Amino acid sequence: MKIIDRARFLLRITSTHGIARRYFVVNGFDGALTMLGLIIGFMVSDPPPVAIVISACLGAAIALAVSGVSSAYVSESAERRRALEQLQDAMAVDLGESFHGEAARWVPMMIALVNGLAPLVICLLIMMPLWLAHAGVSLPVAPLPSAVLVALVLIFFLGVFLGRISGVSWWRSGLQTLLVALVTAALITLIASD
Repeated sequence: MKIIDRARFLLRITSTHGIARRYFVVNGFDGALTMLGLIIGFMVSDPPPVAIVISACLGAAIALAVSGVSSAYVSESAERRRALEQLQDAMAVDLGESFHGEAARWVPMMIALVNGLAPLVICLLIMMPLWLAHAGVSLPVAPLPSAVLVALVLIFFLGVFLGRISGVSWWRSGLQTLLVALVTAALITLIASD
């Protein structure tokens, strides 16, 4: 079995597709809002050089990734062990070397990677205008507002993704997540401006 097919199979027999999807959206959204908050905080203060903004944002992105991986791994490995033990008790057989045993070992790692990589990838995408500006690339809009725009677009698309998987209007779902981002930005601007 190919690695991707094997991962899908293990997620399917443990019914954890939905968990991985939720972790991706929730932690991706957290990463996007964190970057949005940091960048707006820099914008409403006396903006430091772009290199400092990049360092602060990268530090937050790495912290979110490590937190996501470690917290998901700890909780999911406990859940998978518990589910395996319950299945073994019900069947009165050791399933350690079965597909279910393999899933109990590997699914927590897969979910942890999704949970950690989602905010990291989204944060890195939001930081792209900052890196381009730091590398000397001329942008049509200043780097901090460009990064805010990227964050808002990604947050909208996370909402669209949620709408598609839940079967509701993708437009409405996208606009709801965008509204959350705009309210967050307004609160930060209001509080930081005083």
